[in-house]
Amino acid sequence: MAPVTIATQTAKDMRVARASVSFNVETVRDYLFAGRPNWETHKKIEDILKSDPVFDKSQSNFIGRVDAYERALAITKHLIELQRIHGWSKQERDQAAFVLSEVLPIGLHNVAFEPVFLGQASSAMMLEYWDLVSNKGIQGCYLQTELGHGSNVACLETTATYIPETQEFEIHSPTLTSTKWWIGGLGKTATHGIVQAKLILPGGEDVGPHLFLVQLRSLEDHTTLPGISIGDIGPKACGGLAAMDNGYARFHHIRIPRANMFSKFAEVTEDGRYVQPRNPKHSFGGMMYIRASMVTTAGWTIARAITIAIRYTTVRRQGERDEHGLERQVIQYPSTYYRLIPILSRAYVFIVLGRQTMKEFTIVRGHLDRGDFTKLPEAHAILCGLKVLVTSAAVRDLETARRALGGHGYSAFAGIGRLYADYLPAVLYEGDNFVLDGQVVRAAVKAYRASLSTPASPLGAHSSYIRLLKGENPKPVVDTTTWEDSDAIICLLEWRAALVLKGFVETMDELDANANQRLSKAVTDAFIAVQIGKMITGLDLLPRQEGDIIRALHHLYLLTTAEDALVDLFSTGLLHQSGDRKLRLAIKHHCALLLPNAIGLTDAFSFCDWALDSALGMSDGRVYEELWRRAQCEPLNQLGTTPGYYKSLRPMLQEGQKLTKKVNSRL
Repeated sequence: MAPVTIATQTAKDMRVARASVSFNVETVRDYLFAGRPNWETHKKIEDILKSDPVFDKSQSNFIGRVDAYERALAITKHLIELQRIHGWSKQERDQAAFVLSEVLPIGLHNVAFEPVFLGQASSAMMLEYWDLVSNKGIQGCYLQTELGHGSNVACLETTATYIPETQEFEIHSPTLTSTKWWIGGLGKTATHGIVQAKLILPGGEDVGPHLFLVQLRSLEDHTTLPGISIGDIGPKACGGLAAMDNGYARFHHIRIPRANMFSKFAEVTEDGRYVQPRNPKHSFGGMMYIRASMVTTAGWTIARAITIAIRYTTVRRQGERDEHGLERQVIQYPSTYYRLIPILSRAYVFIVLGRQTMKEFTIVRGHLDRGDFTKLPEAHAILCGLKVLVTSAAVRDLETARRALGGHGYSAFAGIGRLYADYLPAVLYEGDNFVLDGQVVRAAVKAYRASLSTPASPLGAHSSYIRLLKGENPKPVVDTTTWEDSDAIICLLEWRAALVLKGFVETMDELDANANQRLSKAVTDAFIAVQIGKMITGLDLLPRQEGDIIRALHHLYLLTTAEDALVDLFSTGLLHQSGDRKLRLAIKHHCALLLPNAIGLTDAFSFCDWALDSALGMSDGRVYEELWRRAQCEPLNQLGTTPGYYKSLRPMLQEGQKLTKKVNSRL
């Protein structure tokens, strides 16, 4: 029998971990994918992609920006070809992009350009352009952010001045800071752009930002059209989004037809009269769609990172010896599983929450399309809060998972560093999180004041916690059973939101600097807690064993949310001395309870090795062999000599040796 080495022990540890799983992984997998048919579609698409050499990932860590961009274009082209060959629907196309998990310049075309057409284009514009848009005959981007302004759309400087004599709009960038900046797909790819610009009427009246379709490049040779200056803004922090050509654009009095205004809700007549929209927030639909989709994206992004972290810490042994003389598995240390298992719970919650959010948004979108805006304010507040919470949590969880890998976590081959770098800007795009907190707060204060002035007025899902402030509702009593009862924790988190809101309103004349952030988080935590209550109820449809394991994950999410809210719970009088210790012991207990099933819970995400693309996340546990194999692919290792040896290194060494000889000769 071959001796057991560290390398072979890792494979054995992974086999033992899988053998210890006490639930049916396929049942939980189907739950995550919202049904077996969805997973089968996922698997079918994955099998097509991973066997195709165009989607080979083996060299992606070794290429620069230009090569990364060209590779992304090749992948994009082939994806569209496969969509036509296999007759994929839009959902299947999106699933293929999800499976690939690659940064592609076409991304903004799919998530911003197309939805804006569907939501805000007039019937005439749809007739002229939609076939080109949907068949990728033109490539689009969304030009909102400027060099000087991002989230504050009202202060954008780009202008669209209507010229009634020619029935055209003149698009112009009047200042350096009006330059469109950070626009995904603009630098080299897009042929057309949806430009957010201040609409200026013939009399000089500024009626605020509106959307206009502008052709940017020739459809013959892709050259930039006259009057437009376009380029790439350069590399991003941490090397993130390398394949994405985030670009800039300046417009120099260029003209577009009147019909190129997105005029489903507002328009300018031939003679220059402005027809106002029924609701000034009619244009929120596109941004709301992106924010709604970000919940699911956060969940699956966290899922990738935690799969890598749990797999590696399961097979990595360090420190103390066990009864067999082996070093202890890293995941068995409380300081490790206390960090990782809660991240696993957030992945599960966000995936399911994202699915629910998209369903709700689809309903709201239907109302908007019928001209009914009554549900818009609450939907806007919910999505602002969710966007802030899930992106902030994901950024934090990605880094926590990476650090749990130890020194190898800094290697690109680990895979989490790349995830982190690519995901990091999510806290900024589609609204800076600190700015969006203010949107959540305004909605909460408005709902509270409405409840005071009209006590009988109904409360929406986002503000239902305000009911606790009506009448003489007693505060919940926290005792030894609270932390074992999901309903009790949900109630506690709702009370926290209600009391933080009440305190906020009472001190609005002199708020502290972080008041918005605390209230926004309290409100969103309460909303998610209520949704988790609904998720837990829905688990009754699953077999008992699988329902119990997911229920434990959801309960852990509630516990860690309460832990994160301890300052509020103490300051509002909801929690008293020693309550925090019992809470933390409950978290430890639930983490330890879930620990034996951690590998099974990550297997349920169904990431194959090709899709996960991590040396430390290998499904068979052979992490050190894979790390060694990938290191041999490093281009520096393919060179027979050291680059720069004769020009720099050799002269430096020789000079140092000469100096040493001179010193020695004087001794």
